[in-house]
This record gives sequence, C-alpha cells and structure tokens, in this order.
Amino acid sequence: MQLEQLLKSLELRNHAPTDQWDPPYCGEIPLHIDEKGDWFYQNSRIKRQQLVKLFASVLVQENGDFFLITPAEKVKISVADAPFIVTEWKSVTAPESPVIQVKTNIGSQYPLSEDYPLLIKNAVPYVQLDHGLQAKVHRNVYYQWVEAATIDPESDEVVLKSGTSRFILGQI
Repeated sequence: MQLEQLLKSLELRNHAPTDQWDPPYCGEIPLHIDEKGDWFYQNSRIKRQQLVKLFASVLVQENGDFFLITPAEKVKISVADAPFIVTEWKSVTAPESPVIQVKTNIGSQYPLSEDYPLLIKNAVPYVQLDHGLQAKVHRNVYYQWVEAATIDPESDEVVLKSGTSRFILGQI
C-alpha cells in the first residue's frame, strides 16, 4: 500500500459539505466550547455525545470566528481555545516509516502528516484539521510523544516523525 493511500485510510471523520453551502448569517447563539473541548448550550453542558458530533459535523472556522453552517443558516458560536482535543494516538505501520494516527474527543481520526500537521502555539501543541479547525493535544498524549520522539543532535530539537513528515515538539 502506498503512503498516500495509507494516510487517506487513517482518516475517520464525518463532516458535512459545508463548503458547498452559502446560507444567510443568522447571528450568534449561546453555544460555547470550553478549553477542555466540552460543549455548552446556555451554560448547560451538552452530555449527549451524538449531539456534539452532529454540531461538530457542521463546525467551521473563518477568519478566527467559529460558525455552525447548515444549508439554511449560518450561526456564530464561541470557542475558548480549540474545539477538539487529541485524546489518543497510535503508531500505524507504513512502508517508509510508522505513521501517527490521532483521535479526537469526538472520535474523529487523522494521520499526523503534511495535510494534518502538528503546530506549536505559545508552547502548546495542536493538530491542524480541515475547515480551519484545530485540536489541542492533551497533556498525556504530548508526554507520550516526547518519550517516542528523537533528538536531533545538530539542532537539539525534539523531533516526532510520522510517515515521511517530521515535526518539532521543542528543544532541549
């Protein structure tokens, strides 16, 4: 299996075709995603995971703002940090080298790759997803990655490899 095919097979996400819709903007609603990735409506936590997944399937980020987009309407919501959290990961055998597959708190899966890169913002790791969205890497996952990473002796960078991609976690 070619690396590109493997990377596509490691994606498991359910997002509506929001880029094909152009609904009217209908204002802001009292929906909020906190820094832990928990969803709230009018300050009450949404506990039904299926409802959260439904909302997540129409969530996009545009120019720093977050919106839920359906064919009929576009509404703004608030997000404290990143809407999702990388809660799990695993190494998947690949032809060139193992690929890291990440899993978010809503069950979406992505291969850590050039399409879904690791970003470090203010010393906090994130994975860039599609539709302008990001997933913050949970502290436990980050520590596991530090253990699995290698150190580049020339630059003292802590490097995480996934397939043919290499990501810098930090420096010693």
